[in-house]
Amino acid sequence: MRIKSELAEAVVIERIFDAPVARVWKALTDVDQMREWYFDLKEFKPQLGFEFEFVVEHEGKTYHHLCSVTEVITEKKIAYTWRYKGEPGDSLVTIELFPESSRTRLRLTHKGLETFPKTPAFARKNFEAGWTAIIGTELKQFVEQKQKE
Repeated sequence: MRIKSELAEAVVIERIFDAPVARVWKALTDVDQMREWYFDLKEFKPQLGFEFEFVVEHEGKTYHHLCSVTEVITEKKIAYTWRYKGEPGDSLVTIELFPESSRTRLRLTHKGLETFPKTPAFARKNFEAGWTAIIGTELKQFVEQKQKE
C-alpha cells in the first residue's frame, strides 16, 4: 500500500458566487477583467495552446509564472499548466463552473504541487492561502460587485 504525501493531494477551493455563470466566465477569460482581480497579464485568450505569463513578487523574491491553456469548455471549464521559469515542476490548474439558479459554484483544482521544489516558498499551505484569497476574496468580490453595477 502506498501512502500519498499531503503535498501530492490537489488543492481544491470551492466557492459559490452570487452571479450567473456567464458573468463569472467572463471574469475568468477576459484579459481586461482578469487584470482587475487576478494578475497583471499582458495577454490572455481562452484558446487551446494559448501561452501566457506573469510575474509575482513575494517576500522579496520574483516568481515568473509560465502557463499554457490545455482545455476550454465555454462557461463550464478552463484548465492551464502552471510552472515557474527556472524551477523544476509542472502543475495543472482547472476551474470548473456549475450553475445553481442565478448563482455559480466554482471549483478550482490545482494538482501537481509535489513536482515543485521542496522549499518553504512552494509549500502546499502557500498555494491553499493564495487560491483562497484569489478565488474566495478577489474574484468573489469582483463578480458580485460587477453584478450590482
